[in-house]
Amino acid sequence: MPNTEETHARLAGIPNLTISEGAPLSRYTRFGIGGPADLYAETESVEAFIAALAVARDSGIETMVIGGGTNLIVSDDGFRGVVLRYRADRLLAANGRVCADAGAVLQDLVDFAIAHGLKGLETLAGIPGSVGAAIYGNAGAYGHSISERVVKVRFYDGSEVRVFDNQECRFHYRESIFKLHKEWIIFSTELRLDPADGAALRQAADEIVKIRNEKFPVTMKCAGSIFKNLLLAELPATAAAEVPASAVREGKVPAAWFLEQVGAKGLRRGDIHVASYHANLIYNGGAGTAADLRAMIAELKARVRARFGLELEEEVQYVG
Repeated sequence: MPNTEETHARLAGIPNLTISEGAPLSRYTRFGIGGPADLYAETESVEAFIAALAVARDSGIETMVIGGGTNLIVSDDGFRGVVLRYRADRLLAANGRVCADAGAVLQDLVDFAIAHGLKGLETLAGIPGSVGAAIYGNAGAYGHSISERVVKVRFYDGSEVRVFDNQECRFHYRESIFKLHKEWIIFSTELRLDPADGAALRQAADEIVKIRNEKFPVTMKCAGSIFKNLLLAELPATAAAEVPASAVREGKVPAAWFLEQVGAKGLRRGDIHVASYHANLIYNGGAGTAADLRAMIAELKARVRARFGLELEEEVQYVG
């Protein structure tokens, strides 16, 4: 049987690694939900992270890697194992390229690019989470995704540090190869951007942030949209026939449209709420539980399935 104390002792021998026992994972998720992890460890060092991952996996204890925690729903019982987090957040710019560590906040990357008069990331303004998570889920908004700007991604495959170019990352709508290989750990990315007027970029980004904050206030305990939007071309014919042309945006149908048709707005379970103004926004009123959150998500999926014969897919990840 895996020994947590022994694992803790081995992790403690790794330089530049910070470790704590029983850390509430609610501290590390935007939902503010989640019980304790047996062990939580974080570092800004690639070498320390790889060493910690090796110790954790060698111990036989269940191991999980997290980023900014924006899209995590952690069990009320927490996580029986080791949680690792890579926190390096360096940002560097030269010759129209920006190199960003995976632990950097995505908004910091957007602001950094704008400050250097570089265009291509401003439509990502206001999207919560880390750079690593943005690459993992190919984050995007307003018809653009981060994949359009990715030159290469540096990651660890469990045996060695590797570099993939854009094509090898297999990006498509809210997907990447890293979602197919959840055991791979993203360390950094290089982006190619275009020179532009910084003031104009700042204005465009600020307008986007204003709109986003009206929907998803920064103080709201939520993950932004819960469900992925759907590609019109991939919908069942019967469902596609019901979608009005006015609801289609760049070939996609917002999940919120389907949710509105089944009465999602304003639903509540415990202190878990569906926003009255946005059917694809679920938030924790302050005392919500993971159990109620999962139940709410399951109910919404069931309603859409029964009405339209299609399966909504969560953007969030479940832990524990």
